[in-house]
Amino acid sequence: MVPADIPRALQTERLLLRAPRQEDGPAVYRAVAESLPELRRWMVWAQQPLDAAGYTSNMAAAAEAFTARTELRYLIWDASGRDLLGSTGFHALNWEVPKGEIGYWIHSAQAGKGYATEAAQALTRFGFETLGFRRIEIRCDALNAPSAAVARRAGYAQDARLVNNAVATGQVHELRDTLVFSRVK
Repeated sequence: MVPADIPRALQTERLLLRAPRQEDGPAVYRAVAESLPELRRWMVWAQQPLDAAGYTSNMAAAAEAFTARTELRYLIWDASGRDLLGSTGFHALNWEVPKGEIGYWIHSAQAGKGYATEAAQALTRFGFETLGFRRIEIRCDALNAPSAAVARRAGYAQDARLVNNAVATGQVHELRDTLVFSRVK
């Protein structure tokens, strides 16, 4: 059952996780553009990034998806809400189980400061306590050691290694393994 009232913002000690708004497009565009070399290594969507207008449309669509409860994306801001640090949220939602998958990326200049872990921990608590999830997953390329470390630091156990599960981003002739981490209630 889909919860009727899902908060559009979550606060942690250092972060504000806030649902996207159309006017966030320029900030997301800048953060992605400044982080492209790292994002292209792991993110399919970063292979052909949008222009500024495209990210404005993307944020409008993300806001609509949040309202429809088909995806719960949260932008990661510093605690004051001024500086965009990245993006996170629940994807692959299945309200019948109920379960979701956490995804995340951090602006390259802000990487290594624990923001992805803090966001994943906050979403995990929120998912279990507020959304009533019974299972939450984090998936990543097996070669993406920083992402796997976030999952482990957030208390996730590795369930599986899906061998030759995906095509490497930007390299159509190279297959990659996917790590699946989970926490259950």
